[in-house]
Amino acid sequence: MKKTFILDTNVLLYDADCLLSFKDNNIIIPLIVLEELDDHKRRPDEVGKNARKSVRTLDRLREKGSLSEGIDLENGGTLTILGSEQITCPFPSDLDRSSVDNVILAMTKCLQETREEKVVLVTKDINVRVKCDALGINCEDFNKHKIIEKSEGLYTGVRRVDAPQSLIDRIYAEREIDAPKDLIQEEIYANEFIVLKDENSGQGSAIVRYIRSTDTIRLIPEIKSSWGLVPRNKEQKFSFDILFDDSIKLITLVGKAGTGKTLLAASAALEQAFSKNSKYKKVVISRPVQAVGKDIGYLPGDIYDKMAPWIAPIRDNLRYLFGDDKDTLDMYIESGKIEIEAITYIRGRSISDAIIIIDEAQNLTTHELKTIITRVGENTKIILTGDVDQIDNTYLDATSNGLSYTVEKFKEYDIAAHVTLLKGERSELASLGAQIL
Repeated sequence: MKKTFILDTNVLLYDADCLLSFKDNNIIIPLIVLEELDDHKRRPDEVGKNARKSVRTLDRLREKGSLSEGIDLENGGTLTILGSEQITCPFPSDLDRSSVDNVILAMTKCLQETREEKVVLVTKDINVRVKCDALGINCEDFNKHKIIEKSEGLYTGVRRVDAPQSLIDRIYAEREIDAPKDLIQEEIYANEFIVLKDENSGQGSAIVRYIRSTDTIRLIPEIKSSWGLVPRNKEQKFSFDILFDDSIKLITLVGKAGTGKTLLAASAALEQAFSKNSKYKKVVISRPVQAVGKDIGYLPGDIYDKMAPWIAPIRDNLRYLFGDDKDTLDMYIESGKIEIEAITYIRGRSISDAIIIIDEAQNLTTHELKTIITRVGENTKIILTGDVDQIDNTYLDATSNGLSYTVEKFKEYDIAAHVTLLKGERSELASLGAQIL
């Protein structure tokens, strides 16, 4: 039996193509939602773009018939725009009539009581979903981009396997051997790291990376330092291995605060871009402008001045890597060897011969990350870093953000690699704070 889905404004602001995500069911958009879309359409960010695209989509569908009476969608469902005056049920006494959310809730409750089919409100607003539960309204999140059930289930890029000591000895002798499928029972992904431990004593060990193209496991090389930075744990060694592999063009580093994600990415980028025989011409750095209230345009100055508050954490890492030599760092920035770019302006560019670092990528939607990744030109490597449990974007969570989505979608491809960093190295206090707070 078909269902009827009522869409909250935030669903259209999150994904302008959501109308085709409900199979052959019926979709209702409250008229008041169009008012809210109109309020957002002038915004210069992703939300404003989705508002404009949603309105254009509705205008195009209007040519097929009357939206107030309902039109057929290409996936077999129907779309109707419904005004609140068409709802005759009494307004719940506990709700404020002036609230748009409450008007949508009242409409949903009335339709749920008067229609035979199941009526469900779809919203990304957590508080609205809580209200729905209190009012007995069927409600759910819009989970089109939910890639995993829980953040703990995110692909880590590393696994441990017990192996005979003879295999470990062979690895050290030959450096690269055929993948031992008898030991690895589950599916193994491209560029996944395997920690081989002696199955008897547990003392002998080897760290290898799976090379999918040749179906082999390769002992990872010892990278003692990068731009003066020395890896402090095995996950940081894993990170350097993939950061310095020219065949890997997309790298994702995930971990809690203080695990060294950004510092590792920056040091590897500087080492590769500024070496004598470098194949890269510059380092491009950006991060989401996740502000409360004001957009980047309200800040004074040129693009670097506007981005300064947002890239301050990256600048701190760069200054550390340059030995606190501010003049040298500024010289590289002024010459264009280090380029600070707002994500808003990456769309439309084609960035070649560069290493791109996108910090705090967990605050990007899947569409925004698609926009960024598709800007990558020839001979360019892109590094995404972030903490999927520390998200500031209202519409995203640990299971549906662009970084998690990218990690899971690219894990099968030779061109990509991922590492989850576990151990905090910033300071004892920072590590303890990340763990217990």
